[in-house]
Amino acid sequence: MISRRRATIACASALASVAVGKKAYAGRNIRMVRVPTGGLQPQVAVDDRGILHLIYYVGDARKGDLFYVRSTDHGSTFSSPIAVNNVPGSSVAAGTIRGAQLAIGNAGRVHVAWNGSSQAEPGPLNPDSGNRGMPMLYTRLNDTGKAFEQQRNLMLQSFGLDGGGSIAADRRGNVYVAWHGIAQTEAKGTGKEGEARRRVWITKSNDEGRTFATERKAWPAETGACACCGMRLFADRENNVHALYRSATESVHRDIYFLSSKDQGGSFQGRLLHKWDINACPMSSMDFVEHGSIFVGAWETGGQVYWARLDGNGASGNQVIAAPGTGKGRKHPRVAINGNNELLMVWTEGTGWERGGSLAYQVYDRRGEPTEERGQLPGIATWSFAAPIAGPDNGFSIVY
Repeated sequence: MISRRRATIACASALASVAVGKKAYAGRNIRMVRVPTGGLQPQVAVDDRGILHLIYYVGDARKGDLFYVRSTDHGSTFSSPIAVNNVPGSSVAAGTIRGAQLAIGNAGRVHVAWNGSSQAEPGPLNPDSGNRGMPMLYTRLNDTGKAFEQQRNLMLQSFGLDGGGSIAADRRGNVYVAWHGIAQTEAKGTGKEGEARRRVWITKSNDEGRTFATERKAWPAETGACACCGMRLFADRENNVHALYRSATESVHRDIYFLSSKDQGGSFQGRLLHKWDINACPMSSMDFVEHGSIFVGAWETGGQVYWARLDGNGASGNQVIAAPGTGKGRKHPRVAINGNNELLMVWTEGTGWERGGSLAYQVYDRRGEPTEERGQLPGIATWSFAAPIAGPDNGFSIVY
């Protein structure tokens, strides 16, 4: 008798082995690509060989599975999917910001990290509740490239995983996983309360993910962290490591902070990037992209989406650029840059708790000015978003 998981994989494999066919064009240079098998939460990366790597979510929003595919023709066809999580139902999509992220490391190895679900191995003890919480899980593609290794929990000295963690990998074989949580020594009754206790934690592997050090606080500043917001980690071509996260100072200062390390994660410097005062948890996410000497971050503030060119100290010239117009509930910005140094930002509109919506996009020229190439399309499923990639023809594709 075939198991539920084997049946899911078999079905996904059969569907993904069929060519997607010609991609639909949303604009002169914008091609639309559906995630294989109707999957959710696409996370994409293109390696130095031009191979597109994609992970996506399938199944129940609170206990689903992750799959990985690759494409050598920029999304016209995909390989047969490979299961990422080895424990069935151990990933989660609910809330949109808790899903998997991927990074391409040394020699093109794929690394994946995600918030574990209630079906995963128990995470660290939550001394506030006396129960074990959700784990921060990691796996990598094995040496043959045909399967993922056994998933592992990386949370050892922190607890309270809520918003999504993130992952980065550099060309030196270093792999970083980060999340925000609470130190075991800062349980209720020890001084601080609520989100003020939360910090960004980071763990590092210097052997391509074989082993990881015990996590530590990335930055000493006591900004707190927005519990149900995601964060983003990124390693640039110079092997510097960067992070974006949302604070929760005094519960109302939900600001975007930019962290940067020039010593492979040994120490981080931080800067306030964008302010937002709101006594609520907006469940927002962030993104990074690098092309040549251009390094860009993107985020949401107050229902609007923004991007800025970044250097080691934050926004260059403090030029924070908003998407044109005023959409309804703009969230989950993602960015890509093509060979002409044009930037595409994609985001969602109208999505919410247990509610899908539409995707919108805007192309900017090399000066950062919006072009006439913009649009909005329906079709973002509940708990999902879109992911842009730049093509070898200097066009763009949007995976959704």
